[in-house]
Amino acid sequence: MAEDAHGEEPSEGVLLRGEDNVATRIKVERDKRGWSTTLVSDLLNEAGYEMNPSAVWRIENRKRRINLDEAIGFAQIFDLSLSNLVGPPTLAAGPALELIDAVIATNATAQRAQHAYTRATDELAAYLAEHPEIREEAEVMVSNAIAENTMKINQEQFGPPPGP
Repeated sequence: MAEDAHGEEPSEGVLLRGEDNVATRIKVERDKRGWSTTLVSDLLNEAGYEMNPSAVWRIENRKRRINLDEAIGFAQIFDLSLSNLVGPPTLAAGPALELIDAVIATNATAQRAQHAYTRATDELAAYLAEHPEIREEAEVMVSNAIAENTMKINQEQFGPPPGP
């Protein structure tokens, strides 16, 4: 096995081997759904990706390479992201890849929200620097609203606080 930049062998579960992963994943997804190679071929053809049943079998059995357009077609008919389709097949047995996708998407949303929050607070700070006479009221208003939102979100997430 090849060593990485640090002289260590990569973990087999993390190593991405594109076409091997896709071939395994196509078979897993097809079997999981109880679909024949003919049905997969029909679905691909309906979606605009020309393929016959023997080509599906040959891809699954690594007798034929898969091109990017075909991989996109398989991802589409299996309702998977392309990164999920090419990911390590060992993660495909359960919901791991979907959960990984959810974490990544949620992180992107959180990053965008953090950038928007920083922009908004910077704009407010610049405005208040020009209008010091309203700074105290504005800061109290922001602080109270943030505290109220935090309590509301915490109650939604964890339920009402315990009573005395």
